[in-house]
Amino acid sequence: MDTQTESLTDIETATLNHYNQNAQSYWQSTKDHDVTQNYVAFLGALPRDQALDILDLGCGPGRDVFYFKSLGHRPVGLDGSEVFCRMARAYSGCRILQQSLLSLDLPARGFDGIFANASLFHVPSRELPKVLNDLYAALRPAGILFISNPRGNGEGWSGQRYGHFMELDASREFLANAQFEILDHYYRPLGKPRHEQPWLAITARKRDESR
Repeated sequence: MDTQTESLTDIETATLNHYNQNAQSYWQSTKDHDVTQNYVAFLGALPRDQALDILDLGCGPGRDVFYFKSLGHRPVGLDGSEVFCRMARAYSGCRILQQSLLSLDLPARGFDGIFANASLFHVPSRELPKVLNDLYAALRPAGILFISNPRGNGEGWSGQRYGHFMELDASREFLANAQFEILDHYYRPLGKPRHEQPWLAITARKRDESR
């Protein structure tokens, strides 16, 4: 079937069902991942020595929202998976929003930074401009958006999960159209040859709304 004609509801439901059904194994396989490089890139682009309002978009079971809280920030998690939200609340003690990425309901200018680690690639390409516009509106002036996604060229199903895979040029175009300026990018894991670096990480800044 042409993925461009598939129902957004069907795409989202199948992907979330996969995570709900595999939440514990997902947690066991990801809780000890070293994402220090991503933390440094994200927080390094934000003001220092002050508590920040951070949205962890696609927070999963709560690993990253817990880390941001441990630093004294005010993180809020968001995930579409009901099971992940329950796990994240129990693990982090943070406020966790259960919301669809395709129909976000976020406060205008509510966050200094948005950390979207391994989440936005589940958004179909035809909906990504809207989602990025929602994130732009939720950021304060000069706010930071960090994204890390598996890279590639294509869109469709990987098992029971839907993925939209992009390289840097395509990512740059989507971000520019949503008025984000890329500050930096890198490939992960660190220190590997490019063909062994399946992840692309990007740090971007919200452009001046008056432009």
